[in-house]
Amino acid sequence: MTPAPLADRLDGLLFFPVTAFAPDGSVDLDAFRAHVRAGVDAGAGAVFACCGTGEFHALAPEEFRDCVAAAVEAAGGRVPVVAGTGYGTALAVRYARLAEEAGADGLLALPPYLVVADQAGLLRHYTELASATRLDVIVYQRDNAVLTPETAVALARTDGVIGLKDGVGDLGLMQRIVSAVRSEGLGLLYFNGLPTAELTATAYRGIGVTLYSSAAFCFAPDLALAFHRALATGDDTTADLLVDVFYRPLVELRDKGRGYAVSLVKAAVREGGQDVGGVRPPLSEPAPEHVRELLRLVARARRLVQETGA
Repeated sequence: MTPAPLADRLDGLLFFPVTAFAPDGSVDLDAFRAHVRAGVDAGAGAVFACCGTGEFHALAPEEFRDCVAAAVEAAGGRVPVVAGTGYGTALAVRYARLAEEAGADGLLALPPYLVVADQAGLLRHYTELASATRLDVIVYQRDNAVLTPETAVALARTDGVIGLKDGVGDLGLMQRIVSAVRSEGLGLLYFNGLPTAELTATAYRGIGVTLYSSAAFCFAPDLALAFHRALATGDDTTADLLVDVFYRPLVELRDKGRGYAVSLVKAAVREGGQDVGGVRPPLSEPAPEHVRELLRLVARARRLVQETGA
């Protein structure tokens, strides 16, 4: 039976698992499978493997392939698996083909490595990537890869490109992109891809961007799902409560250290009982007091959510 198109399967809370490493620094596929399986069991709508939270930058090609295959195995067809890809065009194509061989359902195209390209170069890069496999592509704009509305329209016309994930946070630009694509009678899926996307989810929803990636789901799926339900049902009281007592303090804590969008998340996963190991260089482990502070935030938020019955 042929699965439904990826664009029709991406719904719910999007899970970006960390990549598990053993004490000797090698990839721990068993621990990674367990982490992915736990997320799917908890209610993830999709698995985005080996992306930013999954330390794509730190994985050798063969490690990447094995991790994507492990995620596909752990998901067991219950939800789609989207794999990261990046660097320059040649390497992005190589990783894309490895992801296809490993059974992924789609690709998240991370920004090209290092260079700041013009719009024509970015369009060429994503067009070549989209044509390299049968996998659908979601383009992740941030840092050195920010699109104009005109380029977004061109990508919407490109076979294989189905979505745009925004990691810039310029709502005016995103509104112009959404409007330009819509005015041409075209369609894209749009994702809020800011770190700790829950903090800005209400603002993005106001311009029609309802999908978002949740790093918090890795270590507190109950809180992440409570917030997602509140947004979907218009329960502003619960959504505001979680922003005030959890997500805003989490962002303020995340900003206390370089790389905390990954390392602090991974530490919280470990503290929750999943032995996913540490981060690879050049990232460093978070300060112990910051890990303790995060655990206090999680405990307080759980207590308040339980008291309110959310």
